[in-house]
Amino acid sequence: MFYSQLKMVTVGSLAGIVNGLFGAGGGMVLVPLLSKLTDLEEAEIFPASISIILPMCFVTLLLHSLHTPLPLQTATPYMIGSLLGGIVTGFIGGKIPTTWLHRILGVLVLWGGLRYLC
Repeated sequence: MFYSQLKMVTVGSLAGIVNGLFGAGGGMVLVPLLSKLTDLEEAEIFPASISIILPMCFVTLLLHSLHTPLPLQTATPYMIGSLLGGIVTGFIGGKIPTTWLHRILGVLVLWGGLRYLC
């Protein structure tokens, strides 16, 4: 029992560190770790990841706002777009095979990594 809870805290901590350092990317840590370290079904991993990321983002936002003013005027159009995107994918996300979600995520991670290297 203790080992299981230790794994959960470790996975959450790694995701929090990645999210705090880079402002995003906690899901890139969570999804693979949840699939390897838990007995969650494939269809449960993405919703679990999102459920973990939401409060983590609020905490990260709060702590960053203590040191740096939030650029709400700049961020508002992106927030509206991300809300709309979240609504759309909330409805259709369950209909996309997880194999394709993994492939899409892999391509996006590679693309983002290459952009930062070049």
